[in-house]
Order: sequence, then C-alpha cells, then structure tokens
Amino acid sequence: MAFELPPLPFDKDALAPHMSAETLDFHHGKHHKAYVDKTNGFIAEKGLEGRKLSEVIGHAKETGDKGLFNNSAQIWNHSFFWQGLTGEKTAPSGKLAELIASQYGSTDELVKKLVAESTAHFSNGWGWLVLDGDQLKVTSLHDADTPVVYEGMKPLLTIDVWEHAYYIDYRNLRPKYLETITANIINWDFVSQNLDGAGVSRADQDS
Repeated sequence: MAFELPPLPFDKDALAPHMSAETLDFHHGKHHKAYVDKTNGFIAEKGLEGRKLSEVIGHAKETGDKGLFNNSAQIWNHSFFWQGLTGEKTAPSGKLAELIASQYGSTDELVKKLVAESTAHFSNGWGWLVLDGDQLKVTSLHDADTPVVYEGMKPLLTIDVWEHAYYIDYRNLRPKYLETITANIINWDFVSQNLDGAGVSRADQDS
C-alpha cells in the first residue's frame, strides 16, 4: 500500500474564474502529486509502510526528518486545502456564525484578518483558521508546517500562499488572489464541520 493523490472534491473548472483549471492541473496534478510520490519513496526506504499519513508526519517531526516532514505534511495540507474550496456559494451558519459574530463582529472582519495574515506571511506557507480551545484563531505557518503536529491547534480552514498556488491566475498579486478566493470559493460548510475537532482526520489516509 502507498499514499495516493486524493481526487479533487469538485470538477476542475468548478472554481473558475477565481481559480482556473490550468492552476488545478499544475497545483493538484503536479505539485500535490510530487509530494505524494516523494513521500512514498521515503516511507519505502525507512520502513514506515502501514502508518497513517498523520502518523508519518508526526514521526518525521519527532525525529527531525525534514525531507519526510516537508513532503508528507504537504500531502495533508493540500488535501485539507482542496476540501475548503467549493464552486457553490456558502456562508457561515450555526455555531460557526455565532463564534465569528462574538469574536470578530462579522464574517467580513474575520476574512480581512485572514487575508491580512496570509498577505503578510513572508515567503512560502499557509494561512490558517484554527480552533484554539473554544476560540477561533487566525494564524499562519511557514513552508510545510501544519496543525497536525501541534496539540490544541484544531484546523478549520487553510489557504495556500506558496507562489504555485496563485501565479498562473494572479502572477505576483498575492493579495488579489487571497481577496478573490475568500470572497467567492470558501467552503464554509466544511469549516463548520471541523468545529467537531476532527479536522485532521478529514485529510488523513492510510498507506
């Protein structure tokens, strides 16, 4: 058994014009796939077959295996990222809407903070909305770093701010990319689902 490239949870043209099929061909079909292929090579070399992806990520973090960590964590991060996008218009509801209102006043204000955090993030990485205890928290992590390895950081939503995520459609305009996708293609139903604290499992897989 080996890790697999998960299929996109939508058609390749479903996010257009905000995220093009060409971007998905490269981002999912080449970048994400490369992380899967490299991780499978590593686990075969290191005798880690049979472990869950989250377990491989944790092992790599604990042992300081940067090559394995960077590739395995990127499988998980990307798998989680795709699930947070949708071609159908959604909005926060229920408990999520209540948390946003109590902490940020409105969804617009939460999104502004997420966009600002992700825009200011230096170089490669990910913008995150996480649950910290019973509170929402906007943060960012560098390179392949992931909430999978941080106890108490429960992932709700992530936005990829590596250049390969937006360069085809937006060139170097990271703020425009962030403003566009947060306004149009965030899957808030998925964010709400992750309030149960089981977000890590939704992008996990067996090897």
